[in-house]
Amino acid sequence: MTRTSRPLRQISAEALALAVYGQPGAGARFDWGLTGAAELGRVCAALVVVDVLSFTTAVEVAVSRGMRVHPFPWGEQAAEYARRVGAVAAVGRRRVTPEHPWSLSPAALRTAPVVADLVLPSPNGSAISAAASATGVPVVAACLRNAPAVGRWLRAEGYGSNDAPVGVVAAGERWPDGSLRPCVEDQLGAASVLDALSGVPGGLSVEAAMALAALASTPDVPAAVRGCVSGRELVEGGFAGDVEVAVQVGVSDVVPVLRQGYFAAA
Repeated sequence: MTRTSRPLRQISAEALALAVYGQPGAGARFDWGLTGAAELGRVCAALVVVDVLSFTTAVEVAVSRGMRVHPFPWGEQAAEYARRVGAVAAVGRRRVTPEHPWSLSPAALRTAPVVADLVLPSPNGSAISAAASATGVPVVAACLRNAPAVGRWLRAEGYGSNDAPVGVVAAGERWPDGSLRPCVEDQLGAASVLDALSGVPGGLSVEAAMALAALASTPDVPAAVRGCVSGRELVEGGFAGDVEVAVQVGVSDVVPVLRQGYFAAA
């Protein structure tokens, strides 16, 4: 009996630890990256993915123009997947040509010809969205441009209670070794969604409240995004236009929701 009771206690402790990672008891929760999305996806009724520079901003721009956006992990297989689903595959910013102007660049997508279906690969937000769709819960693409609209839509749909919690996931960037690099722009974007959810019946988890505190202490969000590492990287790489599209706060009412493999307006 002694030999069987100890493993049971260990299993119970492990189960308790796993439950804690889901931030129980809150209507709106916050975490980072692919692993955070997986944890929240186990327990939340809806997930919000935030990748301000630039996946979810690009999704908002494309969907607002009437395109369906198929998320896909970064890699050469995106073109083959696009052929299978009858879509156009976006390419890297520096691979754009006059014949193929579709890329992860929000500025480029504002002027590229509208196509019915666009496969939009990225190593962070797109990969997280594609993985999160396997949970079966609604996955929403949010950025600074549409964060208030996303919050309003979630509340109107009844999300944000203890019975139907929302998980907000900041995608983050990557260090050269592939590990997660938490970044200013995604924390502020996620906090902007949480700001719109701050009055939900279930309240905010501690993690969500701390993210919101960062937003409250940022007097000029566009300036912070322009001046952070990711913003400076794009500006110095010749893509300042992408940053300028991304820092337009609250200008869009479009809420892209991932269903049946693609993002379309809710």
